[in-house]
Amino acid sequence: MAIRTTSTSGARFYFDPTDPDIKYPGVTSVVGMLPKPFLAFWNAKMVAELAVDSITFVEQMAQRDRQGAIDYLKNAARRYTKVRADVGSDAHDLFERMIRGGLSGPLMARNARGDFATRVHPDLEPYRAHFADFLERVNPELVRAEDIAWSDTYEYAGSFDAILRVWIDEETNTPTPDRSGTPALLIVDWKTSKSTYPDVALQMSAYAHADKIIDPDGNEEPMPEFDGAAVLHITPEQWAFKPVRIEAEIFDVFLTLRKVFTWDRVTSKKVIGKALAKSYGELVTGTQRRAK
Repeated sequence: MAIRTTSTSGARFYFDPTDPDIKYPGVTSVVGMLPKPFLAFWNAKMVAELAVDSITFVEQMAQRDRQGAIDYLKNAARRYTKVRADVGSDAHDLFERMIRGGLSGPLMARNARGDFATRVHPDLEPYRAHFADFLERVNPELVRAEDIAWSDTYEYAGSFDAILRVWIDEETNTPTPDRSGTPALLIVDWKTSKSTYPDVALQMSAYAHADKIIDPDGNEEPMPEFDGAAVLHITPEQWAFKPVRIEAEIFDVFLTLRKVFTWDRVTSKKVIGKALAKSYGELVTGTQRRAK
């Protein structure tokens, strides 16, 4: 039975396939509990840049619809994030198709004969080229892709990008594309963001320390023991395959955030009870009542 998900107040939850009354928060929603003080500055910067770059347009809009102009400016960061998320989603779909050994579907273009050509949308072509280079220079073996990591022990779940087997030269600590090195089982994440950020370690440690894997058909198997983790960071300009720490020290931080998630979503709403005593408002005299 496939796992259902739902989004509530910006957080994703995964339903237990055998008991719909049980739902666990997603890994990325838990990691989202990390403080992000830089976001306020970034959001303000996006609004300011949009206002300056389109000042005439905003002025004309404000004259016709003041609230519309306000909404246009205040949602600048959200629109940018949506565009980047769409690119990331399409790129992830492309990467999965490529590593599984084929390309098809809506990302492809049809040639004059009506067959699918080996060409993707121009916006995705740099990502395709870099991923193809990664596959050639690292030559990983795909073990799993896009399955669910599930933890009953700590009550969380999340969809991971891939489990790969990569062969490593122990002297240079680099992949051997001819697979002559030592095999290493890695939990791997694809990233298409501007940079790689430290919280990816929290995300991947959660996947690696989960109890089991659940595939799209609901089949389960224990989470394997990993030799490590890595993130494949791809931008239109370049790619890099970077090791990521996922040991107990990192996972402990994730578990702290899991507690913070429960505090934010559940416990904090129950810690303040009804008033034992309170004021009755401003005193209204008889003279004031008769004057009304």
